[in-house]
Amino acid sequence: MEKKIYDPSLAENRYRHEFKYLCSYGELMTLKVRLQGLVSLDTHVGESGVYNIRSLYFDDIYDTCYRENEAGTDPREKFRIRIYDHSSERISLELKRKVRGKTQKLSCLLTEEQCRGLMEGEIPVLQENSPALLRKLCLLMQTRHMRPKVIVEYERVPYVYPHGNVRITMDENISASNRTDRFLERQIPLRPILEAGQHILEVKYDEYLPDGIYRTIQSGNLRQTAFSKYYLCRRYHL
Repeated sequence: MEKKIYDPSLAENRYRHEFKYLCSYGELMTLKVRLQGLVSLDTHVGESGVYNIRSLYFDDIYDTCYRENEAGTDPREKFRIRIYDHSSERISLELKRKVRGKTQKLSCLLTEEQCRGLMEGEIPVLQENSPALLRKLCLLMQTRHMRPKVIVEYERVPYVYPHGNVRITMDENISASNRTDRFLERQIPLRPILEAGQHILEVKYDEYLPDGIYRTIQSGNLRQTAFSKYYLCRRYHL
């Protein structure tokens, strides 16, 4: 069965609820069993049921994105470039915002040439049809010296439920690298950023979370966290 590449541009640009939990491997396995029959594995993954995500995060000379996450500032936003399964076939520039406790993700496609330029901190030459998102990043690179700061990589097991547009993801082997110049290489030096056996569960939905899913997640007594993967990875590379 051919694995499809998850396309972030297909997701609507609405604001959504998003909650993160720190989990042990055993807690994740227990949740997988309990969620059977309630949610379905995302069709974008193949028979393995997992795909790799690698993101290149940007921040300014004051580390504003890092410090705003640490302080819980609302609203806040951050830019990243993302690829899937170590492939440069589809490269996305994304802006993730958090406003009043809800999140929004905007995205546009990049060419490999544009991506490599951004990896080096070069401001791309804009064209008449350049996406608004790329224009905004270029402006921030000029005015706030926004530059690549860290690579975040992990394996994701995604589940979906259509009512409420629910998405539950189990992110394992979360690692970081400060070799931002090697973002598009298949093999790069990585450092684990959580204690051994620790992973992150994310729950995202629009207006409501169905009771069955809510009770299943709450039954695990999981530890909720407000810190993003970017923040956790930057702690080791500031």
